[in-house]
Amino acid sequence: MSGERIFSLRNPWFTSAVGATTLIAVLAAAAGFLWFPSLQAEGAPGRLWDMICSAAGVVRTAPPSAPPVSAAITTSSVIITPQTLSNPSAVSIGRGATLALQCAICHGARGVSQADTPNLAGQFAASIYKQLQDFKSGARTNAVMSPQVADLSDQDMRDVAAYYAFLPRVTAAPESAAPEIVASGAPMRNIPPCGACHGGIDVKAGSPWLQGASANYLRAQLKAFADGTRHNDISQQMRNVARRMTPAEIEAAARYFGDRR
Repeated sequence: MSGERIFSLRNPWFTSAVGATTLIAVLAAAAGFLWFPSLQAEGAPGRLWDMICSAAGVVRTAPPSAPPVSAAITTSSVIITPQTLSNPSAVSIGRGATLALQCAICHGARGVSQADTPNLAGQFAASIYKQLQDFKSGARTNAVMSPQVADLSDQDMRDVAAYYAFLPRVTAAPESAAPEIVASGAPMRNIPPCGACHGGIDVKAGSPWLQGASANYLRAQLKAFADGTRHNDISQQMRNVARRMTPAEIEAAARYFGDRR
């Protein structure tokens, strides 16, 4: 059979195939450019032509932009690097010592707390600075701390952080071996070891040193991260960790670091 006979209008099979293909193309075009756009434009008079043009790849009018949605909570905007507050001057430390007098009632005269508040002596300056900034911005709230930082300037916070970081850190041997959640984490649940960020194994910029902290304080903060009432961790790092921890793991971590007073 020759090619001329196959592609001839006298060939009924050829004409039927061409007719069927043409019909399918017409129906598809009608559905794509008329029917579907009319369904989308239903209830929006005057938009049918715009929808047809859009289906053809020609946008005549820009789609209306949605109004910006404000965040439900304030999160930390502090940027911390390993170099943040790394070389304070003697003047800054001295000025911070004067400013820190108002902190002594809760955090101790030399930065060592006798209550369920954080020890600040020897704490990383960047960590203290970040928390002060977060208290002032509202990213972290506390009935005592929020009013205390309301009138502090950025330089005030840097000086206070430099002073406490200058003080000798109180260390003690732990009363027990590190629990698994502290030493190894829980890889199957995407929980890194506590020591990978908070000292012991390594230190991450902006993360506080936990040794010697109050067990009650640590327990409360882990629970606050887990339920979202504390939300000043950058990129939800602590919230993602704490919400995956079991109550027993939270208790073990709090008691381990709290033993080291």
